[in-house]
Amino acid sequence: MDQIARPLDPAKFRDPLVTAKGETRATVALRALETLWFNTGTLCNLTCRNCYIESSPRNDRLAWLSVAEVEAYLDEIARDGLPTRLIGFTGGEPFMNPDIIAMLEAVLSRGLDALVLTNAMKPLRKRRAEMLALRERYGARLTIRVSIDHHDPAVHEQERGRRSWAPALDGLIWLARNGFTVDVAGRRFTGESEAALRDGFARLVGRHDVLIDANDPVRLMLFPEMEPERDVPEITTACWGILNKSPDDVMCAGARMVVKRRDAAAPVVLACTLLAYDPRFEMGATLAEASRPVALNHPFCASFCVLGGASCSR
Repeated sequence: MDQIARPLDPAKFRDPLVTAKGETRATVALRALETLWFNTGTLCNLTCRNCYIESSPRNDRLAWLSVAEVEAYLDEIARDGLPTRLIGFTGGEPFMNPDIIAMLEAVLSRGLDALVLTNAMKPLRKRRAEMLALRERYGARLTIRVSIDHHDPAVHEQERGRRSWAPALDGLIWLARNGFTVDVAGRRFTGESEAALRDGFARLVGRHDVLIDANDPVRLMLFPEMEPERDVPEITTACWGILNKSPDDVMCAGARMVVKRRDAAAPVVLACTLLAYDPRFEMGATLAEASRPVALNHPFCASFCVLGGASCSR
């Protein structure tokens, strides 16, 4: 990664319809709600150096969701016959939410698949018996994605803090040895090539008999860094042809996220998992209200989704 980056032009990402140059801003229509994410709350057992959502043991800007609130959206999916197959849980650290096991049971018992993003540390360790029971009942329909920022312990701990490597690796190994479907999420912040990163992760999981194909972009997701103050180009309608991409390739073409703000009476639906604090991306209280197109009016739309080619969904 460049050590010196240009700051974001303050004229960019202001108007949902046009760019700073007066060009038509790209929008993305909801092709189908394939994945619904729930942010279980921003509280986390770690304070990572570059956490895009600023999770920490003290950040409760997004409150804990309850199982009843999750079930209301699952009811809407069933009532309206939505094509949603995957329900994702992110945070914060989802296993700190006291209702996480009940939420997973609610999802899996309806025949939907569940994906949980976790650091696999102490909060998960406390729920191991309950997780084993879920795995016994629902098998491969429950996937756990473990955040291992880098295959080198020292580099991982530069991001996640001292003494964060061993418990995360222990959690990953426990999940794999107990028959869970496990993915890994790493990050592309060191300037190494993707091939080098994948080779390093392949050596790591191979040493510990964790059966993950490091060349599979789903089983090992390598996410680009998100720096909201770093200058990136705005995405126009012309960019689809220039980049040989389709709006259907972008995460918000198939996904939405539910959050509950601190002191709010009820949850709201956001355009995607990345923009939890920007009120411009609140789309309503229901999935029906959130089905309208999304203007790519944020630096993350460019750096993570369009140019970065990344998606939080499987």
